[in-house]
Parts: sequence; structure tokens; C-alpha cells
Amino acid sequence: MNLIKSTAVVSFFTLLSRISGFIRDALFARFFGASPMMDAFVVAFKIPNFMRRVFAEGSFSLAFIPVLNEVKNQRSRTELKDFLNHVFGCLLAVLLMVVALFELIAPGIISVFGIGFLDDQHVFQSAVEMLRIMLPYLLFISLVSFSAGILNSFGRFALSAGTPIVLNLVLILAAVYLRQEFAVPIKAVAWGVLLAGLIQFLIQIPALIRLGLLPKPVIKFNDPEVKKMLTLMVPTLIGSSVAQINLLVDTALATKLPLIGSVSFLYFSDRLVEFPLGLFGIAISTVILPKLSSAFADLDAADYQGTLRWAMSLAMFIALPSAVGLLLLAKPVVITLFAHGEFSLMDATYTANSLMVFMLGLPAFVANKVLLPAFYSRKDTKSPVKIAVKAMLINVVLNFVFVGVLYYYKVISLHVGLAMAGVSSAWLQCFWLYRKLRNDDIIQQALLSGLYLVKILISLMMMSGVIVWLQGVFPQWYEISGYLRVLNLFIVIGLSAVVYFLSMWFFNGYNEIKSNNK
Repeated sequence: MNLIKSTAVVSFFTLLSRISGFIRDALFARFFGASPMMDAFVVAFKIPNFMRRVFAEGSFSLAFIPVLNEVKNQRSRTELKDFLNHVFGCLLAVLLMVVALFELIAPGIISVFGIGFLDDQHVFQSAVEMLRIMLPYLLFISLVSFSAGILNSFGRFALSAGTPIVLNLVLILAAVYLRQEFAVPIKAVAWGVLLAGLIQFLIQIPALIRLGLLPKPVIKFNDPEVKKMLTLMVPTLIGSSVAQINLLVDTALATKLPLIGSVSFLYFSDRLVEFPLGLFGIAISTVILPKLSSAFADLDAADYQGTLRWAMSLAMFIALPSAVGLLLLAKPVVITLFAHGEFSLMDATYTANSLMVFMLGLPAFVANKVLLPAFYSRKDTKSPVKIAVKAMLINVVLNFVFVGVLYYYKVISLHVGLAMAGVSSAWLQCFWLYRKLRNDDIIQQALLSGLYLVKILISLMMMSGVIVWLQGVFPQWYEISGYLRVLNLFIVIGLSAVVYFLSMWFFNGYNEIKSNNK
């Protein structure tokens, strides 16, 4: 498997997904602004997303893919099909029960994670209704992740990477054409989420048929391989839940902050964080998990080490300039993308404040995506859980500490304190993960050489100089029209990126990535 080619495929479709996501979020900002109803939608949508990341992209995928690769490599085709049928049936049964339960207790869920909405019953009831509309999305998108795990294990990355584009396109159409059909316009988007989940699932079916692996639901929890997968899922379920509970706690606290729109400010800034994180961090993680699992199963230590070094080298090659660039261009980027219609320049300022803080943690967010597969590929699901629990506890404590400090100094943007806590816990998690892998001799040498980091640092300094100089040349972003904003931003990003890549080329910074690619 050529890692560069596979990552490029995933990154290309993820790029299209992120671009369509930016268009979607720009329309959300224009039509709905940083309003209480936008906050209600964000909170309601986080619940099925929370469950999706726990059941689908989190514990399920991390336990499913290593076992799937093992069955695929060591068993017959018939046994592989039986395994997939049993997993499909068990997953479907669990999801149906979870969705039904959450439909019943939806008001209680919003009372906990949207606690600030209790002061406004109209907002509260709207959040409950939108949650109930969107909960079946969990069922469909979890089955999409199941299908994607099968396709990725056979080297078919394109469809699963491009599937999120469907969600964005459907939500765009719902926001543009259906919002005026509802008394609460953003409820049109909630219905769009449900429809998008169904479509995403349906488009996976032809690809599975071509592989000859379209599963049939057979509930068999006592299948030995299913039992093995469930055993692996228990600790990863806790680990995935920890990370998502962190996000929900942050959201719940944001609904209690005095600044109206705090949830939305964090949402829009987080969406910008997700661009480089999804484009490269998650893409690299997606590609290396099957590769690491196979290398571990084949006892190929050299391949295992080389894959990790390649992944971290490529990850930092992209993450560090992305972090520095978005840190320096936070306000211009937010104004250009979102400051239209109902989204004011002040809203853009508040969003940019939290975005700058998030950028300080972007390298850690990306590094964690690279380090975690090193545990899961070896079926070590307990170690990252223990680390995640520690990081969560620290994050909760730091939430109150940082918000309290900002409140003491009369800072208006209290939501920035939540971002500061998340960044701090991410760096601690990164340190603990790396230290554990070194102590267990899984990482036998540094994943990044000192010389490579020096080359990146010099290139970043040159790139930063270009950004600062061009911002001084161009007029203030809020003083120019939308088209000029886009043009100026394109020029700044384009020229600074060229300087960075040329600098890395001049210093032979690409050699470390190439040397570890197989």
C-alpha cells in the first residue's frame, strides 16, 4: 500500500468535503447568525455526533478494523462474510435500541448538555424537537462507518472519504430552499441531517456489492470474532466517550456563559480547526491504522516503525504551518468566511479569539491522531483510555480555572477559556501517549529528527514574515467588500504557502517524508 497515494486520495476527498463544509457554515452564519436558535441546533446536533464518534468512528472502528484485517488475512472468504454478517446484525440491533432510548429521554439530554436553555423554554423545546429529528442520523451514519471500515481495509478510501460531502450538500440545500417553510427556520437543517444520513448509507451499498461483501444482518453475539471485537470495544468505548463527553461538557458550560452566541462562536472556530485536522490528521490516521495492523500481524517491526515516522513527519509538515497561518490570519479568515448577513463583525471577532487559541493546540490534536493508531493496531485499548480519562479530568478542572480567571479580569470572551482548557489537555494527552509508547519500546527512536524540526521552524519564520508583511500592505478586512476579502486572503495564503514549500524544498525538508514512505 503506497501511503502517500492513499493519504492523497483521502485528503483530496476530505478537501472537497471541507470546502463544501465551509460553504455550508458560511450559509449558516448568513441565515442564522450567532443566535440562540443556532446555539440550540449546535447542541442538538452534537448529541448524535457524540454517539456517532463513540459507536462508529470511535470504539467500533478502532476495534473492528484490526479484527477485520486479521480475519481477512488469516481466514477464508466464507468466514469473512460470516463475520461481517454477524457484526452488521449486532451493530444494527444495538443502534436501534440506543436511538429508541434517546428519543424517549431527549428532554433530559438537552437539560444536561444545554442547561443554559432552561431559561428560555422556546429555545429548549426547539432543541429537544431538533434532537429527536436528528437522532436516527446516528443509525445511518454508524452503518456508513461500518461500510467504510470494510472498504478501507480493501484499499478503497475514496468513497468513504467523499461521503461527508453528501451531508454538506443536503444541508446547504435545506438551508437555502427550505428554511422559510418552518416557523423556526433552522429546523429545516435538522430534517436535512436526517435525509443526508440516509443518502450517505445508500451510496455505500453499490461499492460493497462490487466487493462481494454486502452484509446481511445476522445477530450472533457469541461469534468468537465478534466477542474479540466487543472485548476490544469496551475500553475504546470508554476512551471515545471521554473525548466526546469533554466536548459536551464544554458545550453545556458555553450555554451558561453570559455572552449570547458563545456556543456558536466555539462551533464556527472549531469548524476551522477541523479543516486541517480532518484534511491531514484524520486522513493520515485512517490510512495508517490498517497499515499498522497488518505490519503488527506480520511481525514486521521495520515497517511498523517506518509507518509511524512517516505519519508524524507528514502530519507536522502540514499541521505546524496550518497552525501558524490560521493563528496570524484568524480574524481575516473568519470575516471572509462568515461575516455576512446575520453574522456581525463583532461575532467574527469573538469567533477569531477562540480560533487563535485552538491553533495553539492544532499540532497536538493532529499528533494524537497519529499516535492513537499505534495503540489500537496492537489491540492495546486500555492505555489510551487511561490517558484520555486523565486528560478529561484536567480539561474539566481547567474549564473552570480559565473561565474564572478571564471573568476576574473582566474579559468578555469567556468562551476562550473553554478553548484554552481544551488545548492544554490536548498537549498533555499528546505527551502522555508518546511517553507510553516510548516506555513500552513501541516507538524505538524519535518520530521527528531535530534537524527536520529546525528546517520546519526556519520555513515557518519565512512564511510568517510574508503573512505579516502582506497584512500591513492590504487594508483592514472589515473595510473591503466580500470579493476583495476573498481575493486578498487567497493572495496571502497562496504566497505564504509558496514561501513555506519552497523553503522546505531548499532545505531538503521532504527527504524525511519520502524515506519512510512505502
